Amino acid sequence: MLNWIFYPLSEKPTELAIKVVSVFENLYDQIESESHVGLKSDDVLKIVADDLAEIGFKVERGKKAAEKVKVPVLFGSLGKPEKTFEVDAYYPDFGFIVEIEAGRGYTNNHFLRDIFEACMMHDVRYLAIAIRNDYGGHKDYERTKLFLETLYASNRLKLPLNGLLLLGY
Repeated sequence: MLNWIFYPLSEKPTELAIKVVSVFENLYDQIESESHVGLKSDDVLKIVADDLAEIGFKVERGKKAAEKVKVPVLFGSLGKPEKTFEVDAYYPDFGFIVEIEAGRGYTNNHFLRDIFEACMMHDVRYLAIAIRNDYGGHKDYERTKLFLETLYASNRLKLPLNGLLLLGY
């Protein structure tokens, strides 16, 4: 089963967040982590890419520079982006990015890197992180969810994001 939750819990998920959930739900049988143990994040991205593009996202299509999706962080001379971060998918009109994580998603704290980078990106207001439900017997979605619940409940750190969607595949 696809797991998902939208933060902060006091906010209703946006229409676009629900569309992202639908993309992952519709393709869940192809990406479900307990059955598809060897899937890497790039493999999952390839499976969901066309459907994300269909709802309006710019999606990374490969490893060459022209196939990457870059979001500006800092601007330099003549207003040109001087520092950018690469994302898996980006919907500029809504400031919504999608990051897909696999084995290193929780274990190597890549979900934290995703949050940090989203907070630094220009005009990004929403972040979706897709993470494995199961990674080598570890419940990565549940562990990430607990971390995010603590982050939001403590109220000690204010993220400059309007919403964060966590998906467990």
